[in-house]
Amino acid sequence: MSDIPLPELSCAFARLGGALPVWRAVVTPRQWRDAASLIRGRSGRLVALWGTDRRAHDSRFGIAAVYATAEGFLWFDLPIDAAASATEDGGLRYPDLAADFPPAERMQRAVADLLGIRAESASAQRPWLRHAAWPETYFPLRREAGGAERFAAEDERYEFVAVEGDGVHEIAVGPVHAGIIEPGHFRFSVVGEKILRLEARLGYVHKGIDKRFEGMDVTAGARLAARVSGDSTVAYGWAYCMAAEALCATAVPARAQWLRALALERERIANHLGDLGALGNDAAFAFGLAQFSRLRETWLRRNREVFGHRLGMDWIVPGGVAGDIPASTLAQLRDDCAALDGEVHRLQSIYDEHAGLQDRFVGTGRMDPDLAARLHCTGMAARASGLGTDLRAALPVAPYDRLAVHVARATGGDVAARVAVRFAELYESLRLIGDIARDVPDGAIRTHAGAAAPDAFGAAAVEGWRGEVFVAIESDGQGRIRRAHCHDPSWQNWPALEHVVMGNIVADFPLINKSFNLSYSGHDL
Repeated sequence: MSDIPLPELSCAFARLGGALPVWRAVVTPRQWRDAASLIRGRSGRLVALWGTDRRAHDSRFGIAAVYATAEGFLWFDLPIDAAASATEDGGLRYPDLAADFPPAERMQRAVADLLGIRAESASAQRPWLRHAAWPETYFPLRREAGGAERFAAEDERYEFVAVEGDGVHEIAVGPVHAGIIEPGHFRFSVVGEKILRLEARLGYVHKGIDKRFEGMDVTAGARLAARVSGDSTVAYGWAYCMAAEALCATAVPARAQWLRALALERERIANHLGDLGALGNDAAFAFGLAQFSRLRETWLRRNREVFGHRLGMDWIVPGGVAGDIPASTLAQLRDDCAALDGEVHRLQSIYDEHAGLQDRFVGTGRMDPDLAARLHCTGMAARASGLGTDLRAALPVAPYDRLAVHVARATGGDVAARVAVRFAELYESLRLIGDIARDVPDGAIRTHAGAAAPDAFGAAAVEGWRGEVFVAIESDGQGRIRRAHCHDPSWQNWPALEHVVMGNIVADFPLINKSFNLSYSGHDL
């Protein structure tokens, strides 16, 4: 098929349903490796990697890897026979991808923790999510695990990489933090105040969401997907529903598509307002926090009036949206945008002219384009280093194919650049909301989604405020969810944070960390 990328791979691709171009192929171990090599050579990116227990279906496990290319998403599925693939030590193996795609390392470690299937010859074999909360021989995503088992806490010895040298010492931060952020542990190796190395460990809020999806129908799954990460509930809800609608062969009404985009842009603005205030506060400029918090609170109260929920939770449903927005409210939203635009411009001028802020922002936590490319960074953080795509422009689905999204970029790669991208994206979202509120077509807001086809696959991605949110769903023989995998862009960007803090002082870590604002909850599924 000439329209399929990588025709030289000689495997049978199937185009999945839905608006996004997604192809899926079942591959051999040799094709698994060749695909990674070919995609790397064409500057493709690893989007997600996960495992599935299909032994009740075909006596096999499956390892999936999804890549982003200029033409669309490529989903490779590698079956693993539970008996034939076992090695002498009783373990199950598949070819390592981390050598070609560094972000694969932690995803492969997560698969090992959850399914007991390891990347062959991978250099990184330490647990990632397990935290000794369950025995080493228990795998939560295998069919034998019911999900309700309870285990006594074990002593854990996690070997952080040690840095040696005169005057080098360690600072351990977390997993419980002084603020309201979620649990994560940061192990700094420092000389004086200078950071030589940072190693993070996550997984403290692992919620068992992947297991919880099993056996749900696609409608029930939408409520769970919307709770993966509260600050991205619209993005996850939309990506999940697009994937589910591909399984159900459901065409969403045009008005619903436009209203989904309106909710997504409001989510982006709410988060940028919060972060811009927090970034000011982390640079000892409490005025910024107060002003942006005021604006965000007003914005969220309007969300409550429009969507029935401050964060828009459960407003996107399979087949459309849960409620309509009358013309008078749409007009009010346009007025709100105009007012907010003026206030944010005034605050940006203060930020830009404040010597103390600029002294803290400029040059701090710099991620150069080479590092961003090497680590396959994504989303807003990548665009602040001059790289990365924005799905709203690169692979636009309705209504973005009609809105001509301007992609915000900066080249500095530092905190200042990430602040500048936030301001630019906020203004663009205000414009988009104004255009949507003016041009949204009339018509239905929801259609019956129906049941998922048996033994089918669906996948979709949405450009959330933090970056690319990806969801893949696989149905069983009864059309219920056999496996749903939600992937947060933080998986790609957490390793970058460890690199960019090197050479900075410890006191700047909160500022650098906030400038990325990566998700713990979206990571620990």
